Amino acid sequence: MFSMVEDVLEHQKKYDDISKEGFAIRLIGLYGKSGMFEHAQKMFDELPELHCQRTVASFNALLKAGVESKKFDEVFEIFKELPPKVSIEPDLVSYNIIINAFCEKGSLDDALSMFHELENNGKVPDRVTFNTVLNALYRNGQFSEGERIWAMMESKNVIPDVRSYNPRLRGMILHGKLSEAAQLIDEMESKEISPDVFTYNGLIKGFSDGGNLVGAKKWYGELQKNKCTPDLVTYELLIPLCSEAGDLDKAFELCLEAINHRVRLSAVVFKRVVDELVKQDKTEEASELVALVNSAKFLKYKLDLTKLPVVN
Repeated sequence: MFSMVEDVLEHQKKYDDISKEGFAIRLIGLYGKSGMFEHAQKMFDELPELHCQRTVASFNALLKAGVESKKFDEVFEIFKELPPKVSIEPDLVSYNIIINAFCEKGSLDDALSMFHELENNGKVPDRVTFNTVLNALYRNGQFSEGERIWAMMESKNVIPDVRSYNPRLRGMILHGKLSEAAQLIDEMESKEISPDVFTYNGLIKGFSDGGNLVGAKKWYGELQKNKCTPDLVTYELLIPLCSEAGDLDKAFELCLEAINHRVRLSAVVFKRVVDELVKQDKTEEASELVALVNSAKFLKYKLDLTKLPVVN
């Protein structure tokens, strides 16, 4: 409801707080989240009239609004042409936003070029810079280039965090380096970096893709041991794998867990388990699962009861 968003946000200009850059940045950001980039630009352009000083902070808010609105070409043009017109020098945050924009667009060569331009302009890449580039490279199968950037990060004494390790782990799995990926967990723990659900999901996916139920269940156990909460991806990987491997007890258990955690699994996942339970004459469990799914108000569908045998 874009007209109502505009009415609400434009009304804020009447308040004295609009002269504070932080207040204006919040409005620019809200326009960005709404996909209304032209309105975010208009807000930025009007700031001097509203007695609000424009600094690199509001410039960065405008860039970020453009990225959130998926207006990548406009963002690149603004980054190159606007700073001298408004007497603003882009800072490291500005470069990080632009590098992320190139990554989001899929222009990895341009992202790397901007990475080097950042350094040539006297800026020092930080962990956000490296994590953004690493994520894009490993995700897009450029493992060797990702390893080169990883080595550069270490040479600059930028300390990696879990967001650095997760894409590297996924990159290893993508290139069939499953054992090396598993060893990364030991490296993380030696550096007191706690794996998160995304770390474990990467390993579970690696073993699931290879049909290795034992390995997938092992890493699910590690996830639980480290008190990470499973998410939608966890269950979408494990439940079908358990069903295919004939481990219906575990598939049933995971379905109950997913419902208890209010995870919005698709009807297809549940139905497949129900069908397998019926085939194995586990009609009581099948009926229980259907009843639980149909009573879960956060799920917007019902499973068909008519094909289930009657349980006395």
